[in-house]
Amino acid sequence: MHADTLIEAKRRARAAGLAARERGDPRAGVLLAGHVLERLVPPPGAVVAGYWPLGREIDPRPLMLALAGRGHALALPVTGRRGAPLVFRRFRFGDALEHGPLGTRHPRAEAGALTPDWLLVPLVAFDDAGVRIGHGAGYYDATLAALRARGPVVAVGCGYAAQRAAPLPRAAHDQPLDAIATERGVLCA
Repeated sequence: MHADTLIEAKRRARAAGLAARERGDPRAGVLLAGHVLERLVPPPGAVVAGYWPLGREIDPRPLMLALAGRGHALALPVTGRRGAPLVFRRFRFGDALEHGPLGTRHPRAEAGALTPDWLLVPLVAFDDAGVRIGHGAGYYDATLAALRARGPVVAVGCGYAAQRAAPLPRAAHDQPLDAIATERGVLCA
């Protein structure tokens, strides 16, 4: 696909996904958590990276809380320069969070860095093949590429079922998801 055509196709998919997300019920994160805990639990000892939801993103915190209760160490991303891999810091519920760029929230530096084995990845749109459209800055693509170069990791996209799209455009650097979790269930790519 020509670069201009790819950019335009992603722009349209992003706009549709954002519109669908605005109609989502913020309480749907509880349903998402139940589906993941039934079908796709991380292995014992896995470090799980979640995210602090922005705006109307589906809330992964109910799932993160359940996984912490099962003994999983949690981490949240720290956003750096555009397109660079994310850095992850240990997170425990109740920890103070700092404000980061683009409205993000992350643990303070003294929380310490962790390397995740299992990631909950926010999304704007997704398809049945595990292709994800995000906000367009490339953070998760760079992060997954770097982590996968080191060894196996599982990337679970988190979004509303209404954000599901027809096959999405994919560039060579776009990293696929292993599964997608919504308030309606889990789709394994």
